[in-house]
Amino acid sequence: MRMQFQGQFQMIPRQLMRRAGYAEFIDPRTRKVSYVRRLQPGRFYPRFHVYIDDRDDGFVVNLHLDQKQASYKGCNMHSGEYDSEVVMTEGERVRQVIGTMKA
Repeated sequence: MRMQFQGQFQMIPRQLMRRAGYAEFIDPRTRKVSYVRRLQPGRFYPRFHVYIDDRDDGFVVNLHLDQKQASYKGCNMHSGEYDSEVVMTEGERVRQVIGTMKA
């Protein structure tokens, strides 16, 4: 699910994601920064997973749900949901949290 946010906000995207309950995650292989929110305390999966794309006029939040870690050797792919009802509900929650931080 892609959500575009335009304009000025009271915080930078990293802080906005923390406000929405997400923790910063740096992939140990690629060093790419993303944000995760676990559905069950103490368990790494399932988790909501967000990538941020900065734009000149704001930023884009790319949200999906990781169901589990890749189960076969040599593959980075996992079971992800991009447009399920649970992803849409979480996307709306994130949209509301970020919306309250509009400058």
